[in-house]
Amino acid sequence: MSSEVKNPKLLLVDDEERFRTTLAKRLKEKGLEVAAVGSGQEALEEINKESFDVIILDIKMPGMDGIETLGEIKRKNPLVEVILLTGHGTIDTAIEGMRLGAYDYLMKPCEIEHLLEKVEGAHQVKVARDKRLLEAERRSQMDRLQKSVRF
Repeated sequence: MSSEVKNPKLLLVDDEERFRTTLAKRLKEKGLEVAAVGSGQEALEEINKESFDVIILDIKMPGMDGIETLGEIKRKNPLVEVILLTGHGTIDTAIEGMRLGAYDYLMKPCEIEHLLEKVEGAHQVKVARDKRLLEAERRSQMDRLQKSVRF
């Protein structure tokens, strides 16, 4: 069993282009694999094409807002971890996001180190859950195999 865990693959979703490109660049400089999109709809299209470990999702966006997007993301891929980003005055919305399955939320602007801590925590939760699911599937296959051998 290897203790080495790969860096998480991130999707950054924010409609503010300057913020999105700057944050994506800073995360990449920290060695993370980052894709960045500007809307909830683009995020859904992106997760249809590839899988991500952690999604950093702005709440306040035109069109499909972050809460709506979170609901769709969790419907399509309940195992992905989502960190919400919120500006002033939307803490209630962030808490609603937590009820819908977000890992956590951060206030904008946030320190890169604090965001990295949240990303790492979310990734650890996902890795541990994926490992438990894999082990459960393996046990289930062994049980089926043992039952078929008995008959």
